[in-house]
Amino acid sequence: MKYIFKIFTNKYLLVITFFAVWMLFFDQRDFFYVWEQKQKLKEAENKKHYYEQEIEKAKQDLADLQNSPAALEKFAREKYLLKKDGEDIYLISSDESETKK
Repeated sequence: MKYIFKIFTNKYLLVITFFAVWMLFFDQRDFFYVWEQKQKLKEAENKKHYYEQEIEKAKQDLADLQNSPAALEKFAREKYLLKKDGEDIYLISSDESETKK
């Protein structure tokens, strides 16, 4: 019993324990703050990767539009609903709110 009491009253053990508890729970950058920041960093890296892929797709689409008249015509027809003379365009909406009117 005396040996256990001696171990728990050791000043080095008390200081190390106090320091560990302080750093884990009470410090400005405690364990939970650091963990949350790592999660945010991981999320930001995932977003960065996604946007880099989207930029590559946009660059490829731009190159296709600049080099291919067929791709340019397809883009104009799909995005801006352009048509040739004498052509009729029928738009079919899949929105349910418009079909219930």
